Amino acid sequence: MRGFGPWLAVLAVVVLLSALRLRTLAALVSVGWLIYCVWTWVRPSRRGRPH
Repeated sequence: MRGFGPWLAVLAVVVLLSALRLRTLAALVSVGWLIYCVWTWVRPSRRGRPH
């Protein structure tokens, strides 16, 4: 359950910003989080393979 903490925090921030009629900022936060997640999934691993 601990792994869902950041996801729930970002979701809460997006919902809060949307409720405050700051939908553009909420969209920017969502897109930024998506880009961060994709980057962490596809970036080359640093501890990886010996050459």
